[in-house]
Amino acid sequence: MQPISISEIMEAVGGTLLGEGDSSITINKVETDSRSITEGSLFIPLVGERFDGHAFLNQALENGAAACLTQRERESYLPGKCYIKVDSTHRALRDLAKHYKKKFHIPFIAVTGSVGKTTTKDMIAAVLGERYNVLKTEGNLNNNFGVPRTLLRLEPEHEICVVEMGMNHAGEIDYLAEIVEPEAAVITNVGDSHIEHFGSRENILKAKCEVFSHMKQDGFVVLNGDDELLSTLRGKLPFETVWVGGNEGLEYRALSVSSDGEQYVHCDVTTPAGEFAVDIPALGFHMIYPMLSAAAIGAHFGLTNEEIARGVLRFAPTKMRMNIISRGENITILNDTYNANPQSMRAAVEVLSKSKSAHKMAVLGDMFELGSLAPMLHAGVGDYLGKAGIDCLVAVGENAEHMAKAAEEAGVPEVYWRPTKKEALTVLEQVVRPDTTILVKASRGMEFEELTAFLQTITKEA
Repeated sequence: MQPISISEIMEAVGGTLLGEGDSSITINKVETDSRSITEGSLFIPLVGERFDGHAFLNQALENGAAACLTQRERESYLPGKCYIKVDSTHRALRDLAKHYKKKFHIPFIAVTGSVGKTTTKDMIAAVLGERYNVLKTEGNLNNNFGVPRTLLRLEPEHEICVVEMGMNHAGEIDYLAEIVEPEAAVITNVGDSHIEHFGSRENILKAKCEVFSHMKQDGFVVLNGDDELLSTLRGKLPFETVWVGGNEGLEYRALSVSSDGEQYVHCDVTTPAGEFAVDIPALGFHMIYPMLSAAAIGAHFGLTNEEIARGVLRFAPTKMRMNIISRGENITILNDTYNANPQSMRAAVEVLSKSKSAHKMAVLGDMFELGSLAPMLHAGVGDYLGKAGIDCLVAVGENAEHMAKAAEEAGVPEVYWRPTKKEALTVLEQVVRPDTTILVKASRGMEFEELTAFLQTITKEA
């Protein structure tokens, strides 16, 4: 972050100075976690339903923060430290990020969608990295707190910025897009994620389309042409729009898609600028969508087909996003534990089904925020396991029972249901065998990375 003075911060957030600090001093980093404080940083204590960062103000300042924001006056103030009083630290974080972002006259790319946002963001950044110095959202910091923190990491050397935008309620994408004001936007698809809060996929589409309300007039849009709901936008957007996917009539298509079942997906890409072959260093035919979106964005920003193909090869998935863990006795663990919804579950199962292992095993848990549709959507995953030829399912969680029952009815040979992760451990010890590929996946709140770690303890090192 470029140094910024306390007085400039006060003006940006509409704050007033408390205590006896010097408003001419500068800060070089913004933190919302008191444990990450470095010398000379600004601490912004966020307030939520279950937490209040104001409890850590003194700790942050004693650890080196030069200043902090606060929503209330305090009985005493540490000497030499600046306290900036604001009505809302949440709003102030947004206002500061919006102010700071205006110092950088570079393109900003917004990525949203129900499934594949993080992968698409990482793929776009990898491709653009062939020519530009790229700043991208770290991990999955895509919400009202994460997006401002991404913008506050901008440095003079950055030439382009790729920002992931997530949501679980209407209005959130609008809130984020107003800060970012993107030159380009990508919507990966419209699925069932957070449908509990929206009521229908049509309402999810409307919420995703909020990104367009704050785009530049000469904006560029990339949409999944294989997505039924996104396809309803054809001819309705006032921006240059290109469509990607496998269907005919799309500007960017993937043809002759194949996989080695171990590390790569191969395909031929057709574009307005010609055809080229691509090796995607990940598993699953669904990987054509982030790749094609990255190709379209790359071409828009001047990259050649050769540069795009090289950039795709540089792609590396975010932690716990279909990470391949090789163990002894020809056992492979597919660690896809970051999050889950019905669409991403099917995509992950499809990857598992393409494994060359003799035994294909799925360790799957509850998918959250599906509301009254949860039983049906979990059962749909169980049915798909049977159609995909999976040999064994270990289902964990309350709603996963519906998945287990449907899997049994669909002909999965071995099905085990346990309500908790602890109860599932004994099952895993009994069913893991040599020459097996194991998919581990559930919603974030299930913390299935614990099961991935357990599987590593009961298998041998490669």
